Amino acid sequence: MKIFLIAGARPNFMKIAPIIRALQAQDNSDIHCKIVHTGQHYDYEMSDAFFKDLEIPGPNYFLEAGSGSHAVQTAKIMTAFEKICIADKPDMVMVVGDVNSTLACSIVAKKLQIKVAHVEAGLRSFDMSMPEEINRIVTDSISDYCFVTEQAAIDNLKREGKKDEQIFFVGHVMVDNLFYQLNRLNGCDFKLVHRDLKEHLKKYAFLTLHRPSNVDERSVFQGIAEALNTIAEELPIIFPVHPRTKKQIELFQIKLSDRIFLMQPLSFKESLFFWKDARLIITDSGGLQEETTALGVPCMTIRENTERPVTVELGTNRLAGVTKDQIINCYADRINECRKKSTPPLWDGHAAERIAQIIGSL
Repeated sequence: MKIFLIAGARPNFMKIAPIIRALQAQDNSDIHCKIVHTGQHYDYEMSDAFFKDLEIPGPNYFLEAGSGSHAVQTAKIMTAFEKICIADKPDMVMVVGDVNSTLACSIVAKKLQIKVAHVEAGLRSFDMSMPEEINRIVTDSISDYCFVTEQAAIDNLKREGKKDEQIFFVGHVMVDNLFYQLNRLNGCDFKLVHRDLKEHLKKYAFLTLHRPSNVDERSVFQGIAEALNTIAEELPIIFPVHPRTKKQIELFQIKLSDRIFLMQPLSFKESLFFWKDARLIITDSGGLQEETTALGVPCMTIRENTERPVTVELGTNRLAGVTKDQIINCYADRINECRKKSTPPLWDGHAAERIAQIIGSL
């Protein structure tokens, strides 16, 4: 069986890494995996460096999709991906997450009668203003195999008409990667420009912020920035700045406290080095909601909703909203809470192995 494994944006790389390792470890020599990098994230720091950092092979195909509107980017990926599917004839296309690459490659595969497997299927925010929600719903609707991370995802898929035999509760590959990288981090001495900052601050928050709904509107971004400046008066914030966010900070002339320490985007391993010991995570990311839950680090998510409800129900995550007052109030509650110790079922670091076993039995 020849499998195309799709990676397009930064979170995808973290999800495919344990799957690649698990498939390569399979005794079944009939499974051959090829990596397709769509180029959705085309910045070197946000893409190529991740292959090195996550210790996975470089891509077999690079589609160079680049930036553009959702329609332009999706179309570029589809036309480029169709060519390699016709030429190389994979038996299965495995997509992860909910980015445009996920949607584009699943549609192309399905129209070419190629089986589609979706890792992290069934997640729903029930917010159709989110482009990712559309990607999730469409991808799941045409997927042959749905690998899910939590019970809510199973419930969503069944409600949408998926059959039991198409749904596989395997756990979370992001957690697999987290545990793997944590072990590697503890055993290595990599160079880090800002290592002294962590030692100097001792207590700090770690921030990621990139979602268009948070940074693309001046008034929204300004309110979030004012809340962060208020929080920083009490707890300094380490902030690796996403290229999109950096652009908007300059465009809107957003003023940030000198107790918010801005730095270039970090590799996964460098990011983990900081946030694993943070007093608090502030984020609008999906992945960090789950990773903080897995390690028991308090997290407040600058969003009104989440497609990962288990992180709120069982984990360390709390929705903060997006206004200045909401964020400040959430911080006041969050910083005084103890770390929860409950971990969602099957978030044990072996999800990719379960996926590989299922694929090998098909």
